[in-house]
Amino acid sequence: MKHVIGLTGGIASGKSTVGRLFSGFGAAVIDADLLAREVVQPGTDGLRAVAAHFGGVLLSDGSLDRKKLGSIIFSDASARKELDAILHPRIACLSAERIRAAQDSLAPYVVYEAALLVELGTYKAHSKLVVVAADPELQVRSVMKRNGLTESEARDRLASQYPLEKKLAVADYVIRNDNDRDALMQRTLEVHEKILGL
Repeated sequence: MKHVIGLTGGIASGKSTVGRLFSGFGAAVIDADLLAREVVQPGTDGLRAVAAHFGGVLLSDGSLDRKKLGSIIFSDASARKELDAILHPRIACLSAERIRAAQDSLAPYVVYEAALLVELGTYKAHSKLVVVAADPELQVRSVMKRNGLTESEARDRLASQYPLEKKLAVADYVIRNDNDRDALMQRTLEVHEKILGL
């Protein structure tokens, strides 16, 4: 049985970049964000459930209006919990399928990349937990650029997240991302080598 390593971090901390680095080192990487998109593709029961619950969150082509949904859930904690209740069971089901498939691959270990591993307590099911940490100001700038948000909207998104300190408190490995690609690659390689030694 291959080790399954949890990978998490705050919004725009660089966890997806670290996930790609682990993949480059040979790990099988499963990205929960991609699974979250998959469970709300047009025609899925996940999309039907979200549309029925929130109303007015579909684009003219029948796909999810992510910007509209984001404006609802990032300004209302109870709405975010309602969305989580719809999506998390579906994502968990798909995750379990993908992890089982990855166990049969040639990869030395599996990385499960997800934003809410600590919040949901699911990190405890993994062999080890890697937390990617970035300077909050770098995160704000990245979120603004990546999502086309105002500074105020970006800060709201950061404020809605679980405190980084709580994630760091349960981390087995911490990868600092200070916007230096070479340093990030070196630190990720060090963690990769430690995982190989488990």
